[in-house]
Amino acid sequence: MSFLNASSPRYAAESDIEAGTSARRSADLDDGDFSDPFDIARTKNASVERLRRWRQAALVLNASRRFRYTLDLKKEEEKKQILRKIRAHAQAIRAAYLFKAAGVGPGSEPIKPPPIPTAGEFPIGQEQLASISREHDTAALQQYGGVVGLSNLLKTNSEKGIHGDDADLLKRRNAFGSNNYPRKKGRNFLMFMWDACKDLTLVILMVAAAASLALGIKSEGIKEGWYDGGSIAFAVILVIVVTAISDYKQSLQFRDLNEEKRNIHLEVVRGGRRVEISIYDIVVGDVIPLNIGNQVPADGILITGHSLAIDESSMTGESKIVHKDSKDPFLMSGCKVADGSGTMLVTGVGINTEWGLLMASISEDTGEETPLQVRLNGVATFIGIVGLTVAVIVLIVLLARYFSGHTKNPDGSVQFIAGKTKVGDAIDGAIKIITVAVTIVVVAVPEGLPLAVTLTLAYSMRKMMADKALVRRLSACETMGSATTICSDKTGTLTMNQMTVVEAYAGGKKIDPPHKLESYPMLRSLLIEGVAQNTNGSVYAPEGANDVEVSGSPTEKAILQWGIQIGMNFMAARSESSIIHVFPFNSEKKRGGVAIQTADCNIHIHWKGAAEIVLACCTGYVDVNDQLVGMDEEKMTFFKKAIEDMAADSLRCVAIAYRSYEKEKVPTNEELLSHWSLPEDDLILLAIVGLKDPCRPGVKQAVELCQKAGVKVKMVTGDNVKTAKAIALECGILNSYADATEPNIIEGKTFRGYSDAQRDEIADRISVMGRSSPNDKLLLVQALRRKGHVVAVTGDGTNDAPALHEADIGLAMGIQGTEVAKESSDIIILDDNFASVVKVVRWGRSVYANIQKFIQFQLTVNVAALVINVVAAISSGDVPLNAVQLLWVNLIMDTLGALALATEPPTDHLMDRSPVGRRSEFLFF
Repeated sequence: MSFLNASSPRYAAESDIEAGTSARRSADLDDGDFSDPFDIARTKNASVERLRRWRQAALVLNASRRFRYTLDLKKEEEKKQILRKIRAHAQAIRAAYLFKAAGVGPGSEPIKPPPIPTAGEFPIGQEQLASISREHDTAALQQYGGVVGLSNLLKTNSEKGIHGDDADLLKRRNAFGSNNYPRKKGRNFLMFMWDACKDLTLVILMVAAAASLALGIKSEGIKEGWYDGGSIAFAVILVIVVTAISDYKQSLQFRDLNEEKRNIHLEVVRGGRRVEISIYDIVVGDVIPLNIGNQVPADGILITGHSLAIDESSMTGESKIVHKDSKDPFLMSGCKVADGSGTMLVTGVGINTEWGLLMASISEDTGEETPLQVRLNGVATFIGIVGLTVAVIVLIVLLARYFSGHTKNPDGSVQFIAGKTKVGDAIDGAIKIITVAVTIVVVAVPEGLPLAVTLTLAYSMRKMMADKALVRRLSACETMGSATTICSDKTGTLTMNQMTVVEAYAGGKKIDPPHKLESYPMLRSLLIEGVAQNTNGSVYAPEGANDVEVSGSPTEKAILQWGIQIGMNFMAARSESSIIHVFPFNSEKKRGGVAIQTADCNIHIHWKGAAEIVLACCTGYVDVNDQLVGMDEEKMTFFKKAIEDMAADSLRCVAIAYRSYEKEKVPTNEELLSHWSLPEDDLILLAIVGLKDPCRPGVKQAVELCQKAGVKVKMVTGDNVKTAKAIALECGILNSYADATEPNIIEGKTFRGYSDAQRDEIADRISVMGRSSPNDKLLLVQALRRKGHVVAVTGDGTNDAPALHEADIGLAMGIQGTEVAKESSDIIILDDNFASVVKVVRWGRSVYANIQKFIQFQLTVNVAALVINVVAAISSGDVPLNAVQLLWVNLIMDTLGALALATEPPTDHLMDRSPVGRRSEFLFF
């Protein structure tokens, strides 16, 4: 319909404070093309200026009334101002302290930490801890004895953590508070009632009801005359109550969903073992491991760190990565780990942290602007304008007929005779006509249209939770229905992510069973040393128990379990050598390393990573006689063939290698050491292991369902191309070995070597991309979007964040996903299962189908009512549907129709249709 081209300047509300004046249009030019404000290509993460332009173009006369969960642009600006004030306050405190510290001369007394209180369970109070953390007071920290002294004051062990029993946790919460902050109270039901009452059309109708009531009582007496006015008033009250109930229930739903988003689960060390707890259960004294992508869950002090870099932009407002070490060990709650790894001691939780103060000072908006809502707002506004025009025409016709004497009473007498009819009677007759005109306006404005989409999105979000999908952004519900391509990870999404070592090559031959290495003492010793030290996982052995608990990523757990099988005592192996420097696993280089100093002061550098990449760095290996020998061409071919064979059996191949290093070449300065690049040449191959990760049950059926629905599934993985091919065949992404040829299956480095035009040309044909870096995934997403696809992307790592952000729908993994990945996503898949991704597609299509049904239903009844009343008014001077009848039709049509059609669950036939696509005019028929 041409009327929906609402971007014409003549429709723009130039003085609309909410939408912004025309002077604002020149701002934010890089955010999109003004000529197409509804361009769904970049609705995700739209700026406030973009939202203002959407509203201008959509003729949204009353956005906050139509959608309770449309972003309030004024409140958004207020929130930003509060953030700026809190950040400025924190920086001012630090600056004042630094200025004070700088004024201390050689002759003056050093700054002393506050006196340590002796009362209470702990010999240090919350005020002292907060002072150290907030002011980044290194001097005070040293006077308390550094991190070791502080951990003693907090009665915790820097390696084993707190005891963690209920009594200990209770003491700590009583002394230092819990890791929570007071939430701003939600709006109560009466506030929603008041909001509903403020709608302009309902206010006009209330006035009309009062006038009609007074007029009826005056002309017909109270017994008969209350009917019309009372019925209108009752209908208005019912509309207000139903709207308020609907909005209130939705606000509770959104509050629950937001609470679920905030409830992050993470690992802490308690009693020497790693346990997973909620972020709300953290207490002062907890020892928390930090890895790339984690959120710092509380204020704390760094215990140990390896190349640890923190993104503090959420607190300081500056997008600067800060490196943390013993000189700057202070960690702020709410920041993200950008690189490296480490452990921290919690010193402040909840309201005693800057993050807690910040979050307690602002209220999180429970809604956002979505393209569908904006378009429907435009539709509702336009129909309102049409209804207003029709009402004015009817009003003019009826008034003209009335005052010209053409309107008659039921008994045939003329209602108005010039000069004879009393002024009061004439006014009463005019009020009745005005009431009819106002009712037509109310009926014409499809209040249920915005209500339907809000209900649909809220209902879908709630039901998707049951299907293991947590929606972080409302627009993702509708956008997922348009998806034409899904770029999925392999590990954990298509597979179970429950890895075990099933094959091993060591000593220059295949070891069967894979843990039988008793006849290789030197090789076994080096493997145990490398496995124990070059890991982010841990092994906990309970006293008096035979079973051990292994924690870490699935790959780390599998290799640690294999290490235990070959005879590793984890704690003993770690105590026999000390770590000098760590290169955390990097998804670009596909490997991670560690430099250690052994008990006899030798330096060993251990590497672990993608088999063919580590193998390419090896110049020797340990042979069957436990001797170091050079890597000749024959042996290199043997190992390459072993990797290919394991990959063909869908095994993930990991190589473990090491080299010795001259002690005098190791940097002694801490700053130089933090920037030291571990040598990765002249390595000695110790072992290549194959890890089995079976496909998830139901994945093949889910992939087939996607293909049937016209949604192309692409696998993008960091694994070996042959491993990826084997899994793709097993999952049904590739139908046969004949399909497993380039460019259907491609390596990441090959794809990134192409030009943009070449990538655009082959992007559609790619089904599997192996050995891909996060940047390769980003390039693929960009190429697909340029081709007009609506792209959904799954990811779990920190480096997946750019692709998740760039995609139309970012799907982060809830179990293995890092906090950085989750923050960049639109939907979190709580069970890491591809079948849940397909359920999200079904729900997305359901949103479209339900709204389409409602529009057809709504417009049919609205147009019919308008046409009947206009034709009747012009031809006979009366309307067949009076104000009361029209209101009740409108009430049933809008509210009950919206409730019925908006909450219809998805059906299987939705997946028989083709995707809606990026620029489908599904609303416009």
